[in-house]
Amino acid sequence: MATVYTARQPRVGSAGGFGCGRRVPGASLPGERMGTRKKVHAFVRVKPTDDFAHEMIRYGDDKRSIDIHLKKDIRRGVVNNQQIDWSFKLDGVLHDASQDLVYETVAKDVVSQALNGYNGTIMCYGQTGAGKTYTMTGATENYKHRGILPRALQQVFRMIEERPTHAITVRVSYLEIYNESLFDLLSTLPYVGPSVTPMTIVENPQGVFIKGLSVHLTSQEEDAFSLLFEGETNRIIASHTMNKNSSRSHCIFTIYLEAHSRTLSEEKYITSKINLVDLAGSERLGKSGSEGRVLKEATYINKSLSFLEQAIIALGDQKRDHIPFRQCKLTHALKDSLGGNCNMVLVTNIYGEAAQLEETLSSLRFASRMKLVTTEPAINEKYDAERMVKNLEKELALLKQELAIHDSLTNRTFVTYEAMDEIQIAEINSQVRRYLEGTLDEIDIINLRQIKEVFNQFRVVLSQQEQEVESTLRRKYTLIDRNDFAAISAVQKAGLVDVDGHLVGEPEGQNFGLGVAPFSTKPGKKAKSKKTFKEPLRPDTPPSKPVAFEEFKNERGSEINRIFKENKSILNERRKRASETTQRINAIKREIDVTKEALDFQKSLREKQGEYENKGLMIIDEEEFLLILKLKDLKKQYRSEYQDLRDLRAEIQYCQHLVDQCRHRLLMEFDIWYNESFVIPEDMHMALKPGSSIRPGMVPVNRIVSLGEDDQDKFSQLQQRVLPEGPDSISFYNAKVKTEQKHNYLKTMMGLQQAHRK
Repeated sequence: MATVYTARQPRVGSAGGFGCGRRVPGASLPGERMGTRKKVHAFVRVKPTDDFAHEMIRYGDDKRSIDIHLKKDIRRGVVNNQQIDWSFKLDGVLHDASQDLVYETVAKDVVSQALNGYNGTIMCYGQTGAGKTYTMTGATENYKHRGILPRALQQVFRMIEERPTHAITVRVSYLEIYNESLFDLLSTLPYVGPSVTPMTIVENPQGVFIKGLSVHLTSQEEDAFSLLFEGETNRIIASHTMNKNSSRSHCIFTIYLEAHSRTLSEEKYITSKINLVDLAGSERLGKSGSEGRVLKEATYINKSLSFLEQAIIALGDQKRDHIPFRQCKLTHALKDSLGGNCNMVLVTNIYGEAAQLEETLSSLRFASRMKLVTTEPAINEKYDAERMVKNLEKELALLKQELAIHDSLTNRTFVTYEAMDEIQIAEINSQVRRYLEGTLDEIDIINLRQIKEVFNQFRVVLSQQEQEVESTLRRKYTLIDRNDFAAISAVQKAGLVDVDGHLVGEPEGQNFGLGVAPFSTKPGKKAKSKKTFKEPLRPDTPPSKPVAFEEFKNERGSEINRIFKENKSILNERRKRASETTQRINAIKREIDVTKEALDFQKSLREKQGEYENKGLMIIDEEEFLLILKLKDLKKQYRSEYQDLRDLRAEIQYCQHLVDQCRHRLLMEFDIWYNESFVIPEDMHMALKPGSSIRPGMVPVNRIVSLGEDDQDKFSQLQQRVLPEGPDSISFYNAKVKTEQKHNYLKTMMGLQQAHRK
C-alpha cells in the first residue's frame, strides 16, 4: 500500500518584510490590501543522469506526481512491515527540462505579479550536488544556461519598458548566511566597504529586514547583472566527493520594486520585493567525506535546514500556536516568506539515481510538507506624501475660491485670505510704530492672519530698537562681554581696565579705542621683502621627524599650513556659533514647555468653569488667546533656530572635511619632502626632477600596463558570435566581462603593491 502525500487545508501563516510570523486570519499590515489565501507551489526538478533508477522512480501521466518504490530488505526476516511505496502529489515534475522551461513554469508568474505589488519568494532546496545553484543562478559563462535569477532580472526590466505610465525603481541586495553569520556579498564594492558593526536581523511592524545590508539602485539591466556577478564571486564554495563546487552557505538575492504613477494626481504607489533563495545542500557526512572546515560547515548547514523543516511542519499544523522562526538565522530572515504576505514557490532538486534514494525521499517529504503551508499575498500600497500635499493645495485653492464667493455675498469683499505681500507688511509695520509713538489710537482688526502679523511686527520693532541702542553704545564705548573671561583677563593684564571693570587713564570727557596697529604701519619702519628659502645643505644624519616637520611648515609647506590653519579657524568659529544656537534652542524649548503648561492650565480652568459657544465657535478668554499666539510664535522661532543649527552642522561637516583634507595633504607632502631631503640617495635626485618617470611612492610610468585588453578582445569576438542568435544577451555578457576585468585589475594591483613592499 503506497503512502500518498497531499496538501490538507492549513491555517493562515504570517506577514512581514524580508522574510514573517504568524498573524490573525483576516488581519493585514499597514499599507497592505487584503489578499486571498493560496497554497505554496512546490515543484520537483530531477538532475539528469545516465544511471536513472527507472524501476524505483516513476512519474505520473499528469506530470504532477512522482512514485518511489523500494525493494524489501530480506535481511529483516519473514515478518517485515517495511514501507516500500511512496507517492507524492506536487504542482509539477520537471524531468529533462531546459532552463527556459523551468523559468516559464516556476518563476515567470511570481515576477510578473511583483510588478503589480505582490511580494514573491522562489526557493531552491535539496541534497548537495542536486542542481540547486544551477537552477537558481545557472552557468554564468553561457547565456543559454542562465538560471532563474538572471532571467528574473531580465523580465523585470522588460516589463518596466512595457509600462511607460509608471516610474519604476529597482534596487537589489545580496545576503549570505555562512555558519550562522550574516555577510553582505556586495560589501566589496568600493562605495560600500566592510561594515564596522555585524549585521543583525530586525523586526518592525512592516516586517523583517537586515540591519547593515547594503541595497543598490540599478537603472539598467547591465548594472543589475554586474551586482549579481560581483556577489557570485564572493560566495563561499568547497569541494567534496558529492560536488566539487558545493555552496557552503545560504544566499538570498532580493529585488526591491517601487512603482509610482506618472499621473500627478495619483497619490498611491506600490512596493514589492522578490526573494530568490539558494539554500546550501543537505549532505550525509558518510557519503560526502567532509572533514575539517568543510565538516564544520556541513554541520551548520544540516542544523539550519533541520530548523527550516521544523518551521514548515509547525506552519502546516493547525494545532500549533508557536512557530519557531528564531531558532536559526535562515528561518528568521525568511520569516515573511514562509506562510506570509508573498507568493511562495519551492523548487526541490533531487537525484534520479538509486544510490541517493534515501536523500531523494527526504527532499520529497519536505516538498509535501511545504504544500501544507498557505500564504496570503496582498498588494503593498503606500501613499506619496509630496503628491498628497499637492492635491491638498489644490483642494485648499478651491476652498478659498468658495470662501471668496461667500464673502462677496456678505459684503466682506475687502477681506483677503492670501499671504501678505511686502506692501501690506510695511503698512502694518508703520501702524505699529505710530501706535507705539502715540499718534495712532488703535489698530483695526481684519482677520487672524493680520493679528499674527501685528504681533510679529511688534517683535521686529523691538529688535530694531535693541540693535540701535547697542550700536550707539558701541560707537561711544568699548564693549566686552562679561561672560568672555579670556577677553576680560587680557584687557586687565594690559592695564587698560581695573579689577572693577573701569578704564584706566581715561581723560575726562574723552574716549579712546583699543587695538593693535599692524607692523607695516609703524613709523620709521620700512616694509621688508619676503625671504626666499634656499635649499639647505644635506646633513650627514637625518633630523628627527618632529623637528623636520616644524622646518617643513615654515618653508616648503608654509602655504598648505596656512590654509590648514585658516580652515581650522573657520571650523572653530562655526562650532562656537553652533554651540550658541544650541543654547538658544534649549532656552526656547524651555519657554515652550512653560507656555504649554500655562495653556493647559487655562484650558482645564475653562472646562471647569464651563465652555461658551457662539454660532458653533468656542469662546476663549484673552489670556488663553495670547498664550496660543505666544506658543505659535515660539514654535516659529524654534523652527527657525533649528534650521540655522542644521545649516551650521552642514557647514561644520564640510569644514571638517576640508581640515582633514589639508591635514592629510600636509602630512603626505611632508613625507615626500622628508624622503627627498634626507632618505633618497643623492644620485637618485636627478630621476625625481619634473619630467622624469619616477615619483616617490609611485610606480614608474613605463611600468603601467593596460589591464583587460585581452578580455575586451574576447568580448568583441563573443559579441560577433552570440548576438545574431540572442540579441538580449548583450547586457549579460557585458556585465560578466566587466566583473572579470575588475577582479583582474585588483589582482594586478595587489601584485604591484607586494612587489613594491619587497
